[in-house]
Amino acid sequence: MSLPLLILLVGPTAVGKTGIAIQLAEQLPSGGEIVSADSRLFYRGMDIGTAKPSLAERARVPHHLIDVADPDETWSLAMFQQAAREAIADIHARGKLPFLVGGAGQYVRAVTEGWSPPEVKANSKMRDEIGKLVLSKVEGMNEERGKEWLHDKLKSLDPEAAEKIDARNVRRTIRALEVILTTGRKFSGQRGQVKSPYRLATIGLTRPRAELYARVDARIESMFAAGLVEEVRGLLAKGYSPELPSMSGIGYRECVGVVNGQVTADQAKVQMRHDTRVFVRRQANWFKEGDPSIRWFVVQKNTAREILNFIQKQIDF
Repeated sequence: MSLPLLILLVGPTAVGKTGIAIQLAEQLPSGGEIVSADSRLFYRGMDIGTAKPSLAERARVPHHLIDVADPDETWSLAMFQQAAREAIADIHARGKLPFLVGGAGQYVRAVTEGWSPPEVKANSKMRDEIGKLVLSKVEGMNEERGKEWLHDKLKSLDPEAAEKIDARNVRRTIRALEVILTTGRKFSGQRGQVKSPYRLATIGLTRPRAELYARVDARIESMFAAGLVEEVRGLLAKGYSPELPSMSGIGYRECVGVVNGQVTADQAKVQMRHDTRVFVRRQANWFKEGDPSIRWFVVQKNTAREILNFIQKQIDF
């Protein structure tokens, strides 16, 4: 019995994954549905800063795993993995073709490669000890320097894990250190892996780097024009702490500074442009253009049609 087909659509932020995925899902004779592999889209009320597909776009094609949690809820990798697989199974059961769409490598791989996240329960005492260690080492330093020191510690213990975790993502950095210190083994080596439950057709979208950066800059400008600062102000007014993991994403952390009068909107935009470029380079570590398992397409006018032909061949295989 052949494995069910799963279309995986990957690529850097702002490359155009959402638009292409919707076109493809609409044009398939059997119809397609989109399962989001972007952890930023989990949270209700966080729409502008995440470039979340609009309600009109979601009306055109069903989307899954969007608006499934409040900003103060935590969705672990294991929770996402289970929910994504359930959504994919449901789509298959209804005779539709699922598209797993995103640029977050760890979330995509967890589903497609059958990862088993490390079975180490959260240890509040361990996390408190890590926090005390950081404070003792960075006394008198600013918050950003403290994050860098913590990430450097992870790099010394597990360079591979550090390469995949953003230094500004303190929650994931602490989780990796927690697993390492609890088990005595590298975090990167504890992701159990089994054979993929799907027949994968992996599509990568790319653009010339200068063009991609121009799209990033335009997206940031459109976010501010659409009311990103007001969105952040509203979240803070509802009592959501700026320290929440959901509020640490690019755009939100900078606009917290705008709301609090610490930086100007122009300064926030500069920081967002810088951080997004770093993020784009980090995404490239997960999905490399030389990877033979990925069929890459440079996004142009007729790209959706070319990809549709590629997908039809996978369906007919």
